[in-house]
Amino acid sequence: MGTEEKKKKKGNDKKRQQRAEGNNLGSAGQGEGPPKKQKKADKGRPSQPADPSTGQSKKSPPENPLPRLDPKSVGYFRRVGETLQQGFGSDEDRSLFVRNVFNEVTGNELALATDMSGSLVLQKLLAVATSSQLCQLLKVLSGHWQEVCWHRSGAHVMQTALLQYPRFQSQEKTEDEEEEEEDGEPGPDLEDLILSLCSEVKGKFMLYNQDTHGSFIVRTLFQVLSGTILNLETNKKGAPGLTVSSEFDVPDTFLKQLQELSGLFCENIGVFATNKVASLGMQVALQVLHRKSPSLCAALCDDVLKYLSSRNVSADSSSLLVFLKDETSSRLLERILEVSDKKQLRRLYNNHFQGQLHALCAHPIANYTVQRLIRAAQTKKLFSTLFDELSPAMEDILAKGHMGLITSLAETCKKLSCRQAELVSHLMEAFHCAKPASRRITSVPLFLSLLTYEIYYKTGEEEEEKLSEHTDNVEAKLESVNYHGSVLVQHLLHFEDPLPALQSLGNMTEDDLRTVACSQAGSHVFDALLTSNTVTEKQRKKVLRKLRVHSVDLARNKYGSRVLDRIWNASTMGVKEEIAQKLVERLRELQNDPVGHHIARNFALAHFVKRRKDWEGHQQAENKRRKMFAEILED
Repeated sequence: MGTEEKKKKKGNDKKRQQRAEGNNLGSAGQGEGPPKKQKKADKGRPSQPADPSTGQSKKSPPENPLPRLDPKSVGYFRRVGETLQQGFGSDEDRSLFVRNVFNEVTGNELALATDMSGSLVLQKLLAVATSSQLCQLLKVLSGHWQEVCWHRSGAHVMQTALLQYPRFQSQEKTEDEEEEEEDGEPGPDLEDLILSLCSEVKGKFMLYNQDTHGSFIVRTLFQVLSGTILNLETNKKGAPGLTVSSEFDVPDTFLKQLQELSGLFCENIGVFATNKVASLGMQVALQVLHRKSPSLCAALCDDVLKYLSSRNVSADSSSLLVFLKDETSSRLLERILEVSDKKQLRRLYNNHFQGQLHALCAHPIANYTVQRLIRAAQTKKLFSTLFDELSPAMEDILAKGHMGLITSLAETCKKLSCRQAELVSHLMEAFHCAKPASRRITSVPLFLSLLTYEIYYKTGEEEEEKLSEHTDNVEAKLESVNYHGSVLVQHLLHFEDPLPALQSLGNMTEDDLRTVACSQAGSHVFDALLTSNTVTEKQRKKVLRKLRVHSVDLARNKYGSRVLDRIWNASTMGVKEEIAQKLVERLRELQNDPVGHHIARNFALAHFVKRRKDWEGHQQAENKRRKMFAEILED
């Protein structure tokens, strides 16, 4: 090695050491930075996704494998992640630290983005990076869009990078960025880099959507282009739901790309309707288009329905029914129902659903689409049509265990203030408590347990045939509360006439009410009781008076304590004193209980015993404050 090369190497080592020292920032020493060049191939990375056309794995060319971080670099970035998690004394310290780390990222962008642990650190860095730093990273990655977007770690880095766009819209340029512009070296523009990604995706639209990680990027890209970030939610049954998390303004170039990308769905509707991974991209596209471009969303819905309706045409029924019974296609159709307008919904029902609801309700998959149709109904006319077709089959629906259909009917009855009394009547008939009239008082326990009258009260066959009058059976106790049963009762308490549910709830024993309050699902019944605008204060007190007998049991239960807290906040001074008096009798026990000690503290029970006047003054002040805020909210 020549003298000049040795000097150059020595100078580079010295600069690297200086940069590492710049990362010290007090106690957060990072040691030596990672080497700039990575020569080791990623031998252990997962195989590339299969080519949809051949079904075979697409292997990267052997001469251009993904780079891999060496152990020293992995350790360095692990310490960087730990420092980011600890936090900094000031924004200036954090900015200096991030700038130094990004200097070390230079040359290792692709290796870091596709490293399992390194990508996590990079995501944390991007969340606090400047626009210039983000753009410099994306500029390097733009030469390897497919490798990064189809990588299990790289896809998360790309998502984090794309979701930074809203942050930079209202953020002023940093001093470093201004200095770069003054020096005549402005960094790449984030908008141009996103448009570059759009061109890449458009050229390989089907491949990206069919790849597990590529589809993830397509969905994120649709959200950023539309200026609508969705919040993905999953309920207990695993059904995904989409709600809007935030919205922001986007340039016209983004909206143009959004329109062009959306148009590509029509070229392969069959794949997007049946492929489990590709279908997710279209679902997100429909959601964002519904908010940003309703006309484009409606056109895409019509194209999908037209295509599906033309497959396997049968004289007996619409071919769309076949897709309603497929797990992947039915989810896409649920999303279409969710974003359809009044006319589209009516046309959908008339052409495809009319006369088929009974069969669809009995199907284990198609019944979820019917639930979505019920909740999507926007007019009383359409809902009444659905109700008339479904109500005769209510008992069959219950027998199948498809309670989501019943709760959907109750929810829409509440929302549209339509057919409420008829629903209650049909429910009582389905649970065998409509006749004789004395049985109606037992409806709520039956709804909560999802058991018919004969099973709940263990009546004999002779009594069942004669439809005997109801008599109190002390042996019949509420053992547990069903989730759907609880949701149903909550909706009934919000009806314009909640009396049938209220009378039955008030007739329940103190022990049964405690069972409801101490249940995860049942505790929300009391939320509905306390918040319903159609329930009077007198009616509430009649039910809650029975429950207050078990105040100590409620205070010691995870869910019951929440109910007791809600009752306390809605109670008058006299009721609070009554509850406090029952609780202080076992104050020591409550204070030592892992749940009860929260109630003892929140209700200030120690003050109630030792400083009653101070306690009363504090509670009166709290009641006034709550009343004042309630009046403000009403205004």
